[in-house]
Amino acid sequence: MTRLTRRAAIGVLGASAAACARTPVRSAFDAAGEKATGVFAHGVASGDPAHDSVVLWSRLTPAAQGPVAVRWEVAETEAFTRLSASGEVTAAPERDFTLKAVAAGLKPGRRYFYRFRAGDAVSPIGRTRTVPDGRLDQARFAVLSCSNYPFGYFNVYDRVAREEGIDAVIHLGDYIYEYGTDGYGGETGKALGRDHEPPTEILTLADYRRRHAQYKADPSTQAMHAAHALIAIWDDHETANNSWKGGSDNHDPSTEGSWEDRKRAALQAYFEWMPVREPAPGAAREALFRAWSWGDLLTLVGLETRLMARSAQIEYNDITPTLTDAEAVRKFRDETLWGADREMLGEAQLNHVAKAMRRSAERGEPWRLIANQIIMAKVTAPNLAPHVTEQDILDLEKEWDQARAFIQFSALGLPTNLDAWDGYPAARERLYDALRKANAEGVIVVTGDTHTWWANNLVARDGVHIGVELGVNSVTSPSPYRKSFLGGKGAEYALLTNQENKDVRYISGEDHGFIDLTLTREEAKARFIAVDTIEAPSYNAFEKAAFTIAKSNGAAQFVDVDGLSLEERALF
Repeated sequence: MTRLTRRAAIGVLGASAAACARTPVRSAFDAAGEKATGVFAHGVASGDPAHDSVVLWSRLTPAAQGPVAVRWEVAETEAFTRLSASGEVTAAPERDFTLKAVAAGLKPGRRYFYRFRAGDAVSPIGRTRTVPDGRLDQARFAVLSCSNYPFGYFNVYDRVAREEGIDAVIHLGDYIYEYGTDGYGGETGKALGRDHEPPTEILTLADYRRRHAQYKADPSTQAMHAAHALIAIWDDHETANNSWKGGSDNHDPSTEGSWEDRKRAALQAYFEWMPVREPAPGAAREALFRAWSWGDLLTLVGLETRLMARSAQIEYNDITPTLTDAEAVRKFRDETLWGADREMLGEAQLNHVAKAMRRSAERGEPWRLIANQIIMAKVTAPNLAPHVTEQDILDLEKEWDQARAFIQFSALGLPTNLDAWDGYPAARERLYDALRKANAEGVIVVTGDTHTWWANNLVARDGVHIGVELGVNSVTSPSPYRKSFLGGKGAEYALLTNQENKDVRYISGEDHGFIDLTLTREEAKARFIAVDTIEAPSYNAFEKAAFTIAKSNGAAQFVDVDGLSLEERALF
């Protein structure tokens, strides 16, 4: 490949670069809500921080089709008078002109500013932070999930961008969604003027690239990325709904081609467009699981629960007709659901988690934080049959073709969500066993996927308390526990779920937001921060609930709660 010098890039970028150069450079985190324009129209981002390095990302919008050399710079001050690191990366068509560089040689636990230069064009300035080393008394994370563009404005991202003192943003997946304008969220998108691009469901590399580009063009997305380093794991919608190692329930090979081809395209676009480290040479692109030691305070492990090892989900439409009597239910629960061959993490990832946890215990760190896509706690479905009408079911079937089967299934005392860890209980026990053998005390799991707030106890099959789980509501996607769900009975559904599950301490489907999680040596404080609307770019933010977590006999336990109603507090 021919690489162009920065001097030559001036001519390639043409008038667009010149226009950008005449505009004063602004820090994107000081301009939340303002969209980047010009050569660097998709903003900047950083992620996957380490003690001495961080991934820097941007994209060039060139006036030509050939490769362009772009310089990146890192400094401890926004003035960039003294550079801490710098280098050059090439924007090329084979990577959709995206830019990704690993800025190395940095100091642990420091805040840095960074930017990109192409000729006279200068990107917005971003800021990032490396992972601390040595003695550490506090760490703070913003935890979020499920950002579906047509369902509303990314006000949650905007609020996170305005937060000072965040060490990193942990995104738990569903960063993009694959649907077209006639799919999930399409009607809302039309009403808000936030239609998906391209308008069809995304299948090819060009489709996935265009969808990522749309999300990165959103001003609130840009502000969040420019303000904080990102630690990202994917869930299913980065490929297709309810994906597993061999397919997806939203992929039909007879009309949409090979699943392997689609998955390969989705992952290529993901690694191009996200500030994550590239897989090690020879490693599978699906193996996006990592671990970070945050000083001597905690170890953070990010799981991969979709593409590497997961067995196919059990579908309600398939299983419910077979559950004709008590013996059939018992056999399904004990032999099928609890089958040892129902895999989630796979041996390689489970060994990776165990090793990270053992090292954390040996270092004497007080906390182990697990970034996880899907609900881990045991949640039995409450019997919904007495609470819904035939019309409720018919209305729900318009959104979900398994609605009728699920209502029937809910009367059987089985798990609510077979796509969650409840659908893979033997695999969950293997994880719990690995944590126990590693002496992993102070386990806190943060979870996305359900578009719902949760505070759960994590309890093994033998009754041993493993830790706690914090579930975050979505950036925009709607919750099945919201008031308007099930013909206006969604809040009742949440209440029934809380009442009938002792491990569920709190659940709410109302109000989109993020978890503001602060850990000290003595305790962890999780503040559920919500926004009052996603239907307009103007909003107010508020604290919905707050939970204090401390260790008892080595295990993380909820010890205090604020902001709950009397009814919620009674159930807590």
